[in-house]
Amino acid sequence: MPYDNILLVAFGGPTPGGCLCGGACPSEAHCFVEGILGKDPKRAARVKEVAAHYREIGGFSPFNELTFRQAEALQTALAQRGLKLPVRAGMRHWSPWIKDVVADIAKAGQKRTLAVVLAPHQSAVSWDWYLKVVSEACAAAADAPSVDYVDPWPTHPGFVKAVADGLRAHADAALIFTAHAIPSAIADKSPYARQFQDTAAAVARELGRPDYHCAYQSQASDSTVAWTRPDINDLIRDLAKQGVRKVVVSPIGFLCDHVEVLYDLDVAARRTAKEAGIGFTRAATVGSHPAFIGMLADLITARASAGARA
Repeated sequence: MPYDNILLVAFGGPTPGGCLCGGACPSEAHCFVEGILGKDPKRAARVKEVAAHYREIGGFSPFNELTFRQAEALQTALAQRGLKLPVRAGMRHWSPWIKDVVADIAKAGQKRTLAVVLAPHQSAVSWDWYLKVVSEACAAAADAPSVDYVDPWPTHPGFVKAVADGLRAHADAALIFTAHAIPSAIADKSPYARQFQDTAAAVARELGRPDYHCAYQSQASDSTVAWTRPDINDLIRDLAKQGVRKVVVSPIGFLCDHVEVLYDLDVAARRTAKEAGIGFTRAATVGSHPAFIGMLADLITARASAGARA
């Protein structure tokens, strides 16, 4: 076998007792957000704002636990295909940190890692950043494994089916797909926006829904640069003015629930819809949907088979 382990590379979210500051910060959520944005006083208000979003959803994120479930489901699916490989998950911004997981792989004597970046669309602040963090982790670990990556899969039938299945019961609502907003200057130099549009178009075809909308969400409120648009809240208001009475929002840029889904959509966008006088439903993220996990297992199996032949 060309690989002896699988690594899921994910963003991470705050969990109880997981911060590294020894309790010196106001909360795990504050520690988490500050770890991403930094301690620049100019961003202190944004840190406080996002930490408050976490408080509204209970103070923590289910992201890590949901990612561990994906890893467990994937390990089972691989075993069913004859690949008995351990599947680990490493986080970019929280424990278990990618650097620690890579160190564990090295300590286990495993030398050939196939990594899956848990981001469906590529940009410098998503896909490329994950690769950079893994590379740094390997550089810091003694006897680090070699790392290859599963190719991007924005329109793979398994991903498309998993998204579509969460929308089939909402044919009476205007369909909106969302992805995380990124600075326009970064989007202009990456396939991110095109891949997002391609995923949306593929899901719409699967559903037989030629009329749909794409929007971005979770833009930093303190940013002074242009970001990808339209914003989900602006789109909801515009649709209401056009006479739309109900929307269903599918966050195809997110693979499991996190604050961007649980607050930015379930709280903030829902509030916008209520103020605009229209109904709002948020479709499920793909999570551990069998079609999504099966897709990852198939991609890994094909990559392993190709490597074995080589």
